[in-house]
Amino acid sequence: MIKHQIKRAIFDRRIDFSSRKVFCIGFNKTGTTSLKATMKDLGFLVGDQRKGESLLKDWKSRDFKRIINLTKSGEFFQDVPFSLPFTYIPLHLAYPEAKFILSVRSNSEDWYRSICRFHANLWSKDGQLPTANDLKNANYIYKGMPYDFNRWVFGVEDKEPYNKERLILTYERHNADVNDYFLNNPNFLQIDVSQNEDYLKLCTFLNVEPKSEGFRWLNKSE
Repeated sequence: MIKHQIKRAIFDRRIDFSSRKVFCIGFNKTGTTSLKATMKDLGFLVGDQRKGESLLKDWKSRDFKRIINLTKSGEFFQDVPFSLPFTYIPLHLAYPEAKFILSVRSNSEDWYRSICRFHANLWSKDGQLPTANDLKNANYIYKGMPYDFNRWVFGVEDKEPYNKERLILTYERHNADVNDYFLNNPNFLQIDVSQNEDYLKLCTFLNVEPKSEGFRWLNKSE
């Protein structure tokens, strides 16, 4: 079902295939803010993240047409919806020569703590994990978008919107699926932005000259 939806979604003759494209397809809270700044430093035109996030409902319905169209506006894209499961497939079909970067944390526990901390800072009144009601009343892109995000991406229920087992399973499954899909593909790279040596790997992968000795850790909640 998903494969048929993806095939229908990618057909748009207006897509510009000549531009260089790089997609970060790692989950949010894997150093994507730092990677975004690094890509700017390296001379890449970064796409409009806010416009991308506004297409969460398109991703939910597996309608990738507007997501693909958005990629004409830049060279590098990260975070929602590019970081979400399945999106890398239509991106790769539309841009078979594009480069794909899977950003990861050193371990799943670190990722889980980071996303919980980040959401608590944004949408909780007391610094605790947001409740389902907190997420329903959160205004980001539209009212309740954080609630939709947690349900649609992680499949959690109202009584436990940050179910640890569920979130970590989704994160690990996505990483495994991406690695399986891009197995032996030279245009795929997995990185951990907490490792300075991965900065040099990234520059080699992109065939660009390094601008520093490592990534800038910009978002402390990451």
